[in-house]
Amino acid sequence: MRQSYRAAALFAALTFGAYATAQEEPGMTRITVTVGETTLAATLDDSPAARDFAAMLPLELTLSDYHGIEKVADLPRAVDTSAAPPSYTPRTGDITIYAPWGNLAIFYKPFEASRGLVSLGAFDDPIDPLIRDGAYPVRIARAD
Repeated sequence: MRQSYRAAALFAALTFGAYATAQEEPGMTRITVTVGETTLAATLDDSPAARDFAAMLPLELTLSDYHGIEKVADLPRAVDTSAAPPSYTPRTGDITIYAPWGNLAIFYKPFEASRGLVSLGAFDDPIDPLIRDGAYPVRIARAD
């Protein structure tokens, strides 16, 4: 009887302890970006800046084109980028913050390493629906 109790207690401690630890560990955050009737999947990095950005979600933003390379939008507040590397080389589909201006930048073309650019994550889907003329609304939210 004592062995059964000890075994059950050990099993419970290991099971629930592992569950609690997994719940507390930070990880990559799945998000959606909705453009009109199209919803795109993306994943945020496991970084302090990405977690700070995720804390703002959901967001209703207006994207506009910047130099035929990226779509940009103003954010309601600055993202904490204090622990980020000094520069980042963006690729197509990258979701970033340009720290000096505090704006969101989604790259639809690759670009050179840029000081102050901080990676937040990347799209899991092709980003063709984001490539359009003019300013347009998007909704960014945590995925269900």
